Amino acid sequence: MDPFTQLAQATPPPAPVPSTPVPPPPGAGSTVAGTLASGTGGIDVSFVGMFLHAHPVVQIVMVLLLLASVWSWAIIIEKTLKLRALRRKAEAFEDTFWSGVSLDDLYDRVGDKPEEPLSSVFSGAMREWRRSLSKGLANTATARHNLQARIEQVMAVTVQREMETIEKRMTFLASTGAAAPFVGLFGTVWGIMTSFQGIAASKNTSLVVVAPGIAEALFATALGLVAAIPAVLAYNKISSEIGRYGQRLENFAQEFVTILSRQLEEQN
Repeated sequence: MDPFTQLAQATPPPAPVPSTPVPPPPGAGSTVAGTLASGTGGIDVSFVGMFLHAHPVVQIVMVLLLLASVWSWAIIIEKTLKLRALRRKAEAFEDTFWSGVSLDDLYDRVGDKPEEPLSSVFSGAMREWRRSLSKGLANTATARHNLQARIEQVMAVTVQREMETIEKRMTFLASTGAAAPFVGLFGTVWGIMTSFQGIAASKNTSLVVVAPGIAEALFATALGLVAAIPAVLAYNKISSEIGRYGQRLENFAQEFVTILSRQLEEQN
């Protein structure tokens, strides 16, 4: 037999080495545990929680939209109540005006401080009427024509001034309805950009990581719509009511000019 073969058979096989688990690198266990804890832990997706965890720029957008919404509702309520009161007072004044009472008596009753636009138009016209008659500025046909023109001008200016007062702050409703969705969209875009930056930094595309940032961003769009939709609807409705009230003032002014013109012709 070959001596090398005899030597190989005489040498015993090596003893098996027991396998032991390789310990993880330092800090790896805590990282995995933190990831699991963050994935299974509670995430605050309430309105307050989304606001508190949002980016500062998105928070500013949310605050501006909330303030715009609150101020819009204040304007809506104020205009609605004011127009209702103006219609009620206008009806009462027209009932008194067409009841056959003397124009001088009605003017003395209204005085120099009328309570609503319709009586303001009447008071302005009567003031010019009395002033012109007291100075003898209605003795000729030309003077009467000029007096009628002045009265029409006084009432037109009064109507315009009263309508400007009624329409005050309506521009804010129009601006909120037009701009609020885009302001909310700006907050959404900024929030999504911030979320993607966080994903790139953490190298984790899990829905648990992405969802809170996206929710915060979409919350800004929702606030923009909450501010814009009531503002647009209220602006259209209130503008229509203001237009009808303005037409009512103009109709009254034309009717009153006709009455004064008839009285001028009867006096001369």
